[in-house]
Amino acid sequence: MINDVRFIPVDGRERIPEDLHLWNGDSRGHWEGNTLVVETKNFSDKGWIATSGSQGRIKGIPVSTELVTVERFTRVDEHTVDWTVTIDDPVNYTDTWTVNIPLYFDPDNEMFEYACHEGNWAVYNTLSGARHLEETGEDSSP
Repeated sequence: MINDVRFIPVDGRERIPEDLHLWNGDSRGHWEGNTLVVETKNFSDKGWIATSGSQGRIKGIPVSTELVTVERFTRVDEHTVDWTVTIDDPVNYTDTWTVNIPLYFDPDNEMFEYACHEGNWAVYNTLSGARHLEETGEDSSP
């Protein structure tokens, strides 16, 4: 979720009890050379495997309390991290499956705080601009 913070202990601490199920599971990490390996268990069966739908990636994939994910984060170069996740959920799938997505850093991108507030005029301005184009018959396509 947008405002969730994910803490991944890498100090070898014990996991939470197996009968305690969390929306984002219980993650534990360790290093294999220059790769951070994160295994997550104890998911709730109320969530989905989901990433940014706006980017056309995975969305709406059901999970069970048996779900186990193993992620691998490996720095490839100064601007790239190779992210691989293996999904194992015997309740929903007949076999494990793996996704690999390179994560790129673009120094020209600017990160903004994600926050909702009453003073945000973005939606109003976008819609009023679209209504103007409709009224005047102007074409907004590039």
